[in-house]
Amino acid sequence: MTDRLSRDRSSIVHRLRYAARNPGRIAPYARRLARDTWLRLRARDHVSYYRAVMRSDAARSPYGAVGTADHDHWLAIGRLQFDYLLSHGLKPSHRMLEIGCGNLRAGHLFIGHLEPGHYHGVDISPDILFAAQETVVRNGLQDRLPYLTPVRDLRLAFLPEGRFDVVHAHSVFSHSPPEVIDECLANVDRLLAPGGFFDFTFNRTTGREHHVLREDFYYRTETLTALAEKHGLTARLMDDWEKNPHKQSKLRVTRPAPNGG
Repeated sequence: MTDRLSRDRSSIVHRLRYAARNPGRIAPYARRLARDTWLRLRARDHVSYYRAVMRSDAARSPYGAVGTADHDHWLAIGRLQFDYLLSHGLKPSHRMLEIGCGNLRAGHLFIGHLEPGHYHGVDISPDILFAAQETVVRNGLQDRLPYLTPVRDLRLAFLPEGRFDVVHAHSVFSHSPPEVIDECLANVDRLLAPGGFFDFTFNRTTGREHHVLREDFYYRTETLTALAEKHGLTARLMDDWEKNPHKQSKLRVTRPAPNGG
């Protein structure tokens, strides 16, 4: 565990060792590097760049675009997210915002659990939201009236104040540079209902913070905690999530209690 958390995946030593152990992945990595470089040169910012990445990935496979190899894995990761929030008191009456909802890997379970109209999913990729609509139809969830909205950024200015009991972002900040995370944390407080919380996963490192291909970002816990505090929020590492097989860690962000109570 310690070795995994301290490993710098951007270092030339790590990449050479990985290539030696996985020679079959060298060619796909080279193709992805060439594609990502081309997309990045054409993009005006990181969100525009990653929207293009999602468009490319979703064209090949909606499952692959959200980081799952096949439908069974997609179902398992979605169930993991749903069961975790259910164990933390997610009620049908709650109103939920899912940032980076993708093709509703967990969203289809949240939609089925929540009262009609209580799920709102947003994503920077219109292409993956088309796949999300197909998930709604495939699972017969039309009567649950989910909201599925494309967004240009994470300011989320179009959403009403104090609306959401739960805000959720799985495997979003793991693909985001600091300025995107900062933008989201600067605005999420406005959206939280009293007593609400914001859960997000991230790639955790105890070593040097780094990125791979500007697609996968690795952060120290204290860096993200400090970003939350900068915006008057409190963040804590969710230790019980660490018991799951998922490789990412999870932080929960809340408003400080009034008068420190």
